[in-house]
Amino acid sequence: MTHTTLRNQPIAGLWHTGLVLAALAINGCLGFIRSNQLRQSAAPNRPTAYLRTILIEWLILALVLTGVWLHKSPLCTVLGERWRSPAQFLRDLGIALVFLILSIFITSVFGHHAQHGATDPAVKFLMPETANEKWLWALLAISAGICEEAVYRGYLQQQFSAYTRSLPAGILISAVCFGAGHAYQGTRLAVLIGFGAILSGILAGWRKSVRPGMIAHALQDLLAIFVSH
Repeated sequence: MTHTTLRNQPIAGLWHTGLVLAALAINGCLGFIRSNQLRQSAAPNRPTAYLRTILIEWLILALVLTGVWLHKSPLCTVLGERWRSPAQFLRDLGIALVFLILSIFITSVFGHHAQHGATDPAVKFLMPETANEKWLWALLAISAGICEEAVYRGYLQQQFSAYTRSLPAGILISAVCFGAGHAYQGTRLAVLIGFGAILSGILAGWRKSVRPGMIAHALQDLLAIFVSH
């Protein structure tokens, strides 16, 4: 089977999609609780929070890939086609950079009246301060870029598109799930993140690959290190 033939078909069983959604919901609830604890702490233990999040990101991706493998679907459907030349990597990097600039501009237009991202008080407590925290944040940003794009755009968007027989519906539903998973940042930021996820979903649908989105996602999270200081 090829990536093209699977475009309008589920890449894992319905039971598996339910399991993945349950894992994401549980993680979202626990994340909300942990974030409140960090927010209220006089000396928040950010390194532990970063490492825990990195582990969970990769565990959820492993859960997704296991279901795809059991369904005998190609893993590249979720992870994107392997780069076969430097030119292919540079092409996706260029697309990612253009997309990052456009998405930041568009989301800032919609949220021009408020603070965003790393400068927002709702998430300021999460931002790294020490050199060690910044290194761990960089690892977290790369992990989030790979894992979240693979899970939400590579897997859930494909599943919802197949079940609804509509790519726009798949993009919208997976974006809602993504925004809900960031509810710990507050309703306004979660909505803004969900809108950004729609843009990422459109990119993945257009390119039929999550790799440009992975790069853009990781770079955007890395920018938080500089924006927050």
